[in-house]
Amino acid sequence: MAILLLMSSFVAVGQTDITKLSWGYVATRMPVGWYGSEESVRVAENILLYQRDAGGWPKNIEKHLPLTEEERKKVLTDKKLNDAIFDNSATTTEMRFLEKMYVKVPDKRYRESFNRGLRFILDAQYENGGWPMFWPLRKGYYTHITFNDNAIVNILRLLRDINEKKYNFSLITDTSLLSRSQRAYRLGIECILKTQIIADGKPTVWCAQHDEFTLKPAAARSYELPSFSGSESAGIVLLLMEIPEPSPEVIRAVTGAVEWFDAHRLKNTRWEYFVNEQGQRDRRIVHDPAAGDMWARFYDLETGEPFVCDRDGIKKKSLEEIGYERRNGYSWYTDAPEEVKEKYSGWLKRIAAQKNTGH
Repeated sequence: MAILLLMSSFVAVGQTDITKLSWGYVATRMPVGWYGSEESVRVAENILLYQRDAGGWPKNIEKHLPLTEEERKKVLTDKKLNDAIFDNSATTTEMRFLEKMYVKVPDKRYRESFNRGLRFILDAQYENGGWPMFWPLRKGYYTHITFNDNAIVNILRLLRDINEKKYNFSLITDTSLLSRSQRAYRLGIECILKTQIIADGKPTVWCAQHDEFTLKPAAARSYELPSFSGSESAGIVLLLMEIPEPSPEVIRAVTGAVEWFDAHRLKNTRWEYFVNEQGQRDRRIVHDPAAGDMWARFYDLETGEPFVCDRDGIKKKSLEEIGYERRNGYSWYTDAPEEVKEKYSGWLKRIAAQKNTGH
């Protein structure tokens, strides 16, 4: 049976057309046997090529796709660009791929590239424990502490895995960076606790980005106003719930956020897709007794009410009040907190058991 499973794994690897897959999938979710294959080595060459001089990687590029000679030359020229970023899982994804590759192909360039990426992460961290979107810093909202799209959550999960020597990170990580990595993780968790929004004396959730000086909720693009975040906050809470022996401060942060999620759920809500009067495929949010719950991405900091926003920066109560382009081009609602809800009771039991045993 074991031999058959192994053979089927090799067949699956050989039959997979990776050009039909996303870079994120190829980087971290391929069968174990694929990493170390000739094809994976070709992809690894791309990853080394795409790494910017600053140490990180740009986002939104399908880095596993074959490059023409002209494309290769352009990527080499682009190495000097100031577009190394943490948004959209960039940099952390490339580093996780390199860890998987180094186990199978101990090419010293993979190790050097990984540790350049780690130094990039460590150098980019603010003294208050947060991270900006880009490093080196770029003017504008990019300097804010960036929880958007789980940027900081991805960084902290990577640092945690490095510090705990999970998977094969102990093989690829430069030991001289471990103390900095441990400190960066600790400061990152502290930053999360410091930026949690307090309302009426209670901890609630977070904004998608916070001012790097005041730590208060901050705006990003014109339609991304300071708010309670029903989306990014879910990733933060899940990260905090993964801490093995949480401090009283972490426990308070989690319970406060879960209470906020419970109070702000949009019950029996779902997306409905339809063809509008202009003949365009459109969408709206509808109430459906058979549907589950959803949360708005943004909630007003004063009223706690959900809102949406067009590029004019004016808050609206419903999708019908904003233009077609923003209505259909942004993730205004999410079910991400549902995973928090599903895991919360188990987390409470674990915390209670730890208290009973004195841990």
